[in-house]
Amino acid sequence: MIDLLQFHEVIRLDDPDVIFAPGGAIEAVQEAKQAGKIPYIGFTGHKDPSVHLRMFETADKHSFHFDTVQMPINVMDAHFRSFLNGVAPVAQEHGTAILAMKTFGDPYILQSNTVTPMEALLFGLNSSASVVITGIDSPTTLDQAFEAVRTFRPMVRQQVSAILAKTKDAAMTGKFELFKTSSHYDGTIKNPAWLGYTNG
Repeated sequence: MIDLLQFHEVIRLDDPDVIFAPGGAIEAVQEAKQAGKIPYIGFTGHKDPSVHLRMFETADKHSFHFDTVQMPINVMDAHFRSFLNGVAPVAQEHGTAILAMKTFGDPYILQSNTVTPMEALLFGLNSSASVVITGIDSPTTLDQAFEAVRTFRPMVRQQVSAILAKTKDAAMTGKFELFKTSSHYDGTIKNPAWLGYTNG
């Protein structure tokens, strides 16, 4: 059994229509859930909060509830096409668990030299996310993640504001969140059939 199956990389405004179309992927996933193969269903995406919001709207029209939603939550997201500000409250209203990703924006947020890795991790842990997903490519990075969890304490508003103030100028154009502003991370652009699109 698979614990959680997610519609991956929902990044275009018409992706929800394709998923929920008659004969679309949602039907297969629901059948798998009814057969006891999948207890939880969610979706992921990294491009624009409006796409996530449309996914929730489309699900509501079909009386479907998503158990999880995976989206970027990081120290720069609050300033530019913000999932944390725009989507997280909607997810909470729906009782949908939030999985935070792009904590470091691949390497780019840290390359901006605005925050430390620990600040980035603690910011994510302080958010409304149930899980903070961070890439682990070395024992040092793993130890860093353990240290963030071990030392985490809920931040007061002033601490959050201080981190956001440090990242504001760098964040405003999306330069360090390339998953939002470029097609570099868009696997379904190169492979549209993954989401059910056909040629012609």
